[in-house]
Amino acid sequence: MEIRVAAYDDPDAQKLITEVQQEYVVRYGTPDDTPVRPEEFAPPNGLFLVGYLDGVPVATGAWRVREADGGALRDGDAEIKRMFVVTAARGRGLARAMLAEIERTALAAGRRRMVLETGTKQPEAIELYRSSGYLEMAGFGYYAGEAESRYYGKSLTG
Repeated sequence: MEIRVAAYDDPDAQKLITEVQQEYVVRYGTPDDTPVRPEEFAPPNGLFLVGYLDGVPVATGAWRVREADGGALRDGDAEIKRMFVVTAARGRGLARAMLAEIERTALAAGRRRMVLETGTKQPEAIELYRSSGYLEMAGFGYYAGEAESRYYGKSLTG
């Protein structure tokens, strides 16, 4: 898979964002309502990535800067957003490759820890993060306190 940096509003990015939002509707009954702004995914605030197989966009992943919030978040955090692989391309290790690139680019940008929120109806995501060294953490952000939400973090600095 070739992974390219893209703007949040890039047509390929938007196509895949629409697909991941539909996936949330299927699994949870509604799209992800977490507030996001395109500028959060532009350096130095974050990064949006699109993965391609034979020139076709098949995966996304992004991170945005998060700072201490008096709770679970700390200065130096980066939050993973919009991790997604299209159905036809699943089972090939593409999500793991995208996750590695997200971690690499966030660390290169000075971020010290990755954090994320996922849900109980995404067991494959939970398994990906756990098997990649992510540990459960306290909730944060828009869905903090939701029964179906799960939160994970991983140090990028060892």
